[in-house]
Amino acid sequence: MNARTSFPGDGGPDYPVASSVPAACWQAGASEALAEVLAEEVPVALVYNGISHAVMLASPQDLEDFALGFSLSERIVRQAADIRDIAIETGSHGITLAMEIAPGAMARLKETRRARTGKTGCGLCGVDSLAWFERETGLIDARDGGAHGVTAQFAPDALHRAMAAMAALQHLHLATGAVHAAGWADRDGVLRTVREDVGRHNALDKLIGAVAHDGVPADSGFVVVTSRASFEMVQKTARAGIAVLAAISAPTAMAVRLADAAGVTLAGFVRAGRHVVYSHPQRLT
Repeated sequence: MNARTSFPGDGGPDYPVASSVPAACWQAGASEALAEVLAEEVPVALVYNGISHAVMLASPQDLEDFALGFSLSERIVRQAADIRDIAIETGSHGITLAMEIAPGAMARLKETRRARTGKTGCGLCGVDSLAWFERETGLIDARDGGAHGVTAQFAPDALHRAMAAMAALQHLHLATGAVHAAGWADRDGVLRTVREDVGRHNALDKLIGAVAHDGVPADSGFVVVTSRASFEMVQKTARAGIAVLAAISAPTAMAVRLADAAGVTLAGFVRAGRHVVYSHPQRLT
């Protein structure tokens, strides 16, 4: 029988973020029975004005932040005020984040859903699907703004101070060793907010939601992540208007191209007193 393990901000007794399970550890030719704490992942449905939009596997923790951050980074809403209400509903098959959004945001969502119908039915099918990919997920367009207008500068050492502070605040990772984290740091590298999830994109969405909920200006700090910097991670950062993304691991080549186009300063391999800057180095002085 699995034992439930609770953490602050988790989904409660129905959906804890971690569980203790019996296991056997083999080491030096001997086997030993022990209890292992494992991260949970739960289906989380995002529903807008009664219409189901997506189901994500996520850690059932900080779900209001996840709802807001996902909505912002996916361009479903343009600002936090466009979400009028968030209800968290637990059921036997997972968790539903039921959101009421402004009429204009709902109209854009419906238009996006209609445009995608038939273009991606079997994945990337020919020129139309590739053209759709370029238009919707390629470069950051005028609606997104990107980070070109952010003139703030940061000391390189600030990236390392923030990254070094992450470990002590990754409570779920310390218990399970299985989750990613995204952190928000001020210009001096002081870590202000950390969010965790089994998915690196989810952790970043939760962080974006937390920062937006607190009303923190996007140009007043930067993001550090305990993962590689993929295309989607850069895209979400740019859409939030955040100018600097620092990753503990490598970026992809597509992520670097997007960061350059979107005005994001992208740093990778931020560890052991070293980092590599791939785009817009003028912000790190």
